[in-house]
Amino acid sequence: MAGHHPTPLTLDPAYVKYNMGGLSHGTDMWINRYKYFRWTGRTVKITFAYMVVVPSIIGYLAYTSDGKYNMRGKRRGDTIVER
Repeated sequence: MAGHHPTPLTLDPAYVKYNMGGLSHGTDMWINRYKYFRWTGRTVKITFAYMVVVPSIIGYLAYTSDGKYNMRGKRRGDTIVER
């Protein structure tokens, strides 16, 4: 019958080390990621962008459009802009 034999494909060692769905043996980079984390210039920039810049942009857009649009009680042909 089909199956129950080793796969003819060889697994990539880097992928196995990164913890390929729990099949790795040894260092599980996915599970133990916090042990290998270092603050570098790149990680500082990414963290700053996602914790300060992106929320600031979303907050600015929300503040500038507050009260500008009203979606409730509109009929076909009515505009959504409240001027």
